[in-house]
Amino acid sequence: MTNMGISRREVLALGAMTPFAGTTLADGAGGPAPATPAERRKELYGLLGDLPDRNRPVSGRKVAEAERDGYILETWVLDLNGLEAVPAHVARPRGATGRLPAVLFNHSHGGGYGIGKKEFVEGRSYLQPKPYAKELTDLGYVALAIDHWIFGDRSHTSELDMFKLMLWRGQVLWGMMVYDSLRALDLLLQRPDVDPARVATLGMSMGSTMAWWVAALDERVKVTVDINCLTDFDSLVADKGLARHGIYYYVPGLLKHFTTSQINALIAPRPHLSLVGLRDALTPLEGVERIDRELTAEYARLGHPERWKLLRYDVEHQETPEGREAIVAFFREWL
Repeated sequence: MTNMGISRREVLALGAMTPFAGTTLADGAGGPAPATPAERRKELYGLLGDLPDRNRPVSGRKVAEAERDGYILETWVLDLNGLEAVPAHVARPRGATGRLPAVLFNHSHGGGYGIGKKEFVEGRSYLQPKPYAKELTDLGYVALAIDHWIFGDRSHTSELDMFKLMLWRGQVLWGMMVYDSLRALDLLLQRPDVDPARVATLGMSMGSTMAWWVAALDERVKVTVDINCLTDFDSLVADKGLARHGIYYYVPGLLKHFTTSQINALIAPRPHLSLVGLRDALTPLEGVERIDRELTAEYARLGHPERWKLLRYDVEHQETPEGREAIVAFFREWL
């Protein structure tokens, strides 16, 4: 995509990137020893504002259970953050026994504030017709989807008002959303029907971004699939595209510490499939190609080039039939 008046070099200068962020993903030559992945995860988590205690007890109460389209759908109310109840759905295969692979499903934005976790069960116009609750249980997986802040049954406050209120309180809206996802993962792994060694995360759009943030921060996620939101921050700035993402997306100080590739490098060498639309305005193509080059090199450096895959489709912001087939095949191969 064409640069619009600002080069990547200028973007980096404007962002006051740290020496680490300005280097290649693994390069520490000529300077201090590069930070370890664990140190970088701590650094990334530390940008997310004032969060509840990461080790506070979490719990849940099941309020309903019903058979739906060949699987069992559980409805829960979770205590993840101690501030606001988190409604959730768990889908599990009917009649399954033993410990099963599990998927943390992350819903999208799309301006559908009242939808939230219902996307998991009912689908969305830009996803394939088969909802992911059905798709994942047909694969023999247990899957969890929560309502994030300002979505679904938590859509009592507008996105902008919540962002402003949290900012006043020293919080970051995206940080609070990521925190809830990490704590939801804690609860998912406590289930007796889940194999903790076989856990994945998946999402479209905002859910795509959530998938790669959660996987970068938590090594318990063994497989990552993100659909249509692997956005290179520098390219988004250069393309004058900041208004294309909701205000939830923006984390204070992030560009001083990380590029998109450097966050995603924290997932390596765990399997990661990314799907992009070549005409998707949320992911400028120049940035997609940069991320692919850098992550291809990082996975090769770590000895597992086959675990990184980026698929391109000639569409805008949508999942394709071929993309859904690739996702199912990727899960079957790696989960």
